[in-house]
Amino acid sequence: MGITKIFVSTILLSVCVLGNAVHEESKRYEADFHTIEVSSLLSSSSPCVLSPKASKTKSSLHVMHAHGTCSHLSSGKNAIPDRVEILKRDQARVDSFHAKLSKTTKTATRNADRVRQRKSADLPAKDGSTIGSGNYIVTVGIGTPKKDLSLIFDTGSDLTWTQCEPCVRTCYSQKEPIFNPSSSSSYYNVSCSSAVCGALSSATGNSGSCSSSTCVYGIQYGDQSFSVGFLAREKLTLTSSDIFDGFYFGCGENNQGLFNGVAGLLGLGRDQLSFPSQTASRYNKVFSYCLPSSAATTGHLTFGSAGLSRSVKFTPLSSVTDGTSFYGLDIVGISVAGQKLTIPSTVFSSAGALIDSGTVITRLPPKAYSALKSAFQASMSRYPTAPAVSILDTCYDLTGYRTVAIPKVGFLFSGGVDVELDATGILYALKISQVCLGFASNSDDSSVAIFGNVQQQTLEVVYDGRGGRVGFAPGGCK
Repeated sequence: MGITKIFVSTILLSVCVLGNAVHEESKRYEADFHTIEVSSLLSSSSPCVLSPKASKTKSSLHVMHAHGTCSHLSSGKNAIPDRVEILKRDQARVDSFHAKLSKTTKTATRNADRVRQRKSADLPAKDGSTIGSGNYIVTVGIGTPKKDLSLIFDTGSDLTWTQCEPCVRTCYSQKEPIFNPSSSSSYYNVSCSSAVCGALSSATGNSGSCSSSTCVYGIQYGDQSFSVGFLAREKLTLTSSDIFDGFYFGCGENNQGLFNGVAGLLGLGRDQLSFPSQTASRYNKVFSYCLPSSAATTGHLTFGSAGLSRSVKFTPLSSVTDGTSFYGLDIVGISVAGQKLTIPSTVFSSAGALIDSGTVITRLPPKAYSALKSAFQASMSRYPTAPAVSILDTCYDLTGYRTVAIPKVGFLFSGGVDVELDATGILYALKISQVCLGFASNSDDSSVAIFGNVQQQTLEVVYDGRGGRVGFAPGGCK
């Protein structure tokens, strides 16, 4: 009888120990992996769900996908974006950043010549990938009476501009009527003798010129899109309580490129002509946003410090972007499935990094990307692989799977700021049979890394231009 009791007790103890071990392993798995519905990887046609933060916070508007169920630009007849083409255009943008940061002047001079030849608050931000930009857009009011116009918001650009009547050469197609300055009582052109006209060089890369004593701007982007027109001042309305008289912007009468659908661009860089600089007396050069995780939800773009999460952790701006209007970051490390990757610190420090709302896919130095790729592949070995596409070389065929477990990915920035990416910031799905790791390698280790907008999804990202820092917090759209 005693022996039987001892035997039973031993069995029970073994089961208990085994159960605890399984429980601990399960907790570790949950801590290091995301389990997501495969169906959530593609665009949703679900009813729109608004971000409560955008609805409650002053100087804040909803951010949404341009062709999602929340967007007024959405149309049932609009084509689904070609994501391969988006990736191609994304690489053109990255190439232009690398050229600028490496102080390559030959390309800038050639682009400036082309442009000269052509001269004869919180906003609803919407994912513009379906209009060919792969970026997010907001709607602002311009003029008196106010005309609502949808603009790409871009932390990698400075000059705000919109298409204007008359189109002296070409204007691309946009959803709203093209702005007509002659119908606004608050519009007036800037003289070419103005000091602001002289500031165009730093804001656009091209010096202002004159046409009948009026300042003419010209700006060209990495994908060869461009806008040329008059530098002007106008009333700009963000919300009913956030109105700015005499805002400097470009009134483009010759515009061409990959902006189809939107009216222009809102520049959120650090130059004196950028929106944060022009509104510094109101917002102190502070703005934040949360990019939505799906086409059926909204995020926000908010100006000022009202409503910022108490959990925001700030990392100082790095010196890698000194002399430019970019927002520089210092990446210290990367983790996959809870394990920090073995990457020499010099890999990040020699290249430097920046954060950009307009770059879609995060770019990493080759050595850092190789370490990330290897660790990710090891954690995804149970899933069948798929062919590479464009800049993405680590892809999987998830056909037939209802859920998928993917390793969590985190970025460590200087100042001890550890940012865990949302599950939506790890994968980039072209189709269920081709779901890829949403990161790419630079061509060499000396090219600057870029923290792109896929990886920023659902995070609260805070830009404090006056304080010289960038902050992050989870759950930014809630």
